[in-house]
Amino acid sequence: MKLSYYREADSLYISFSEQTSVDSREISDGVVVDSDARGKPVGIDIDNVRKMVDLD
Repeated sequence: MKLSYYREADSLYISFSEQTSVDSREISDGVVVDSDARGKPVGIDIDNVRKMVDLD
């Protein structure tokens, strides 16, 4: 698992796999799950993450 924070966008990406994402679904406002060709999750993108989580 790899965490990547993008300050300018206030976005956190949690990567579970090195597989290529072929589908993305918003499961909640600002929360998107990326899936591979088999439907397995490869990552989660959280927008405006500082409003949801204390990153300090």
